[in-house]
Amino acid sequence: MGHLNLPASKRNARQWKLLDIVSATFFGLVLLFFLLVFTPLGDSLAASGRQALLMSTSDPRQRQRLVALIEAGHHLKHIESCPADSVDHMPCEDPRRNSQLSREMNFYRERHCPLPDQTPLCLIPPPRGYKIPVPWPESLSKIWHANMPYNKIADRKGHQGWMKESGPYFTFPGGGTMFADGADKYIDKLKQYIPITGGTLRTALDMGCGVASFGGSMLSENILTLSFAPRDSHKAQIQFALERGIPAFVAMLGTRRLPFPAFSFDIVHCSRCLIPFTAYNATYLIEVDRLLRPGGYLVISGPPVQWPKQDKEWADLQAVARALCYELIAVDGNTVIWKKPVGESCLSNQNEFGLELCDESDDPNYAWYFKLKKCVSGTSSVKGEYAVGTIPKWPQRLTKAPSRALVMKNGYDVFEADSRRWRRRVAYYKNTLNVKLGTPAIRNIMDMNAFFGGFAAALTSDPVWVMNVIPARKSSTLSVIYDRGLIGVYHDWCEPFSTYPRTYDLIHVSGIESLIKNPGSNKNSCSLVDLMVEMDRMLRPEGTVVVRDSPEVIDKVSRIANTVSWTAAVHDKEPGSNGREKILVATKNLWKLPS
Repeated sequence: MGHLNLPASKRNARQWKLLDIVSATFFGLVLLFFLLVFTPLGDSLAASGRQALLMSTSDPRQRQRLVALIEAGHHLKHIESCPADSVDHMPCEDPRRNSQLSREMNFYRERHCPLPDQTPLCLIPPPRGYKIPVPWPESLSKIWHANMPYNKIADRKGHQGWMKESGPYFTFPGGGTMFADGADKYIDKLKQYIPITGGTLRTALDMGCGVASFGGSMLSENILTLSFAPRDSHKAQIQFALERGIPAFVAMLGTRRLPFPAFSFDIVHCSRCLIPFTAYNATYLIEVDRLLRPGGYLVISGPPVQWPKQDKEWADLQAVARALCYELIAVDGNTVIWKKPVGESCLSNQNEFGLELCDESDDPNYAWYFKLKKCVSGTSSVKGEYAVGTIPKWPQRLTKAPSRALVMKNGYDVFEADSRRWRRRVAYYKNTLNVKLGTPAIRNIMDMNAFFGGFAAALTSDPVWVMNVIPARKSSTLSVIYDRGLIGVYHDWCEPFSTYPRTYDLIHVSGIESLIKNPGSNKNSCSLVDLMVEMDRMLRPEGTVVVRDSPEVIDKVSRIANTVSWTAAVHDKEPGSNGREKILVATKNLWKLPS
């Protein structure tokens, strides 16, 4: 068969028909482009695409696209809620992931954070039946059962006075395993040996704190106790402490230093904390020594102090204390009290445990993801006056510039200027912006970028406590905060904080964008969206956020605030302040999962 020969006119018609199709397609695409860009149809389609992203962030690339859309303000919907079983989720203390890690030195119970791309971008819901917390000071003795409906501690420890279920409440008689008759009577016993009253002592660390009844009772003595415990089988003991309005956070003394500077605490307390102080060549007691201020007191109640079948452990504990030159104040039943010497350690001599001083190159203030050392931090490695008895008593120490302020150039002048600035700012927050500071609505406060603790110091007359956070990427001024008689921790804000959801009534941050910046460059190390989702996790419903930054940053924060379901307003800075700052004040709305 041969090829079919068509007339020329037929061939030309076919060619023109193909050209018409190509041309029509091109003009159709141009028309579609204009419709998408310049008409509501484009917004509608884009919204549908963003909603699909909101419903699925398991793909890292989708998650990154969603974060970019939120930061740019191209969104119509709020970030979705997390599942109902995530009401108590702590990303860095997730037992489902951490249980796969090594048990050596309790490594698996320390912080282990997922990468942002491995974390669902969603808002933690409150438990069903959640109520606005009982206000302070009533919360010290009772909290709503519905806010953390976990009866395990009440069932197992109720006979020791930890807590009990009473109708719609959990109540706290003030007891503990080593003080079933109440923490108040236990503290009265300690007063026989320790100058608890009078202002000589102010900061305390309570290790393995249970529901923090010891720390709660010490508040009446004007001693500010920071309590910690790991996330453990007792189910939310730190969460109970925080709901009561007592300073606490989640931590484990395992393979790393605790996130505090050297020589910070006037008292370190352990009541049946079950920390093996003399294990691993006394590594854990050496860490306690790093944290304890010279002239401070170490109190251990419970095992191994004169405990049955623990004669060797008790003997070893006393041997390490002798090697550290601690003065034995008293052994009262199962409680031992030592006083740390003022001045340089005597470890240059031979000792039973072979302990040695750390090299002069070791900075004992480094404590963010820093492995424990088997050497003792000498006081000569930290300049300044910080021993108990050499610093002013409380409350004078709050306002007197400590010598460790000289970590900054012209530190004394910077300290005084910072204190004046925050007194002026806090007055503006209260009187003009109507932030509910000084009212029963606010008890637990976090300052995410605390510097010298000026914001917290300006609140000293209010019935609040402040967790002062020093970003791990910035200059270490946390020792100044402790010398003032305040408390705080190191933290890197590109990771979630070690606390339960719904911890704080107010979160304050000055210079929020600096928290995510990579030091030495203008690039961000993490996302402002992720940071604000974490703030939402920590904030209680109807809680307040106060953010100070440049107008450009505040504009971005305001856009993101809408996606996390906050009601926000932007205000001018207070009169007399320099710079271009704006202030955003936001409220977290109380929302609930659908039934």
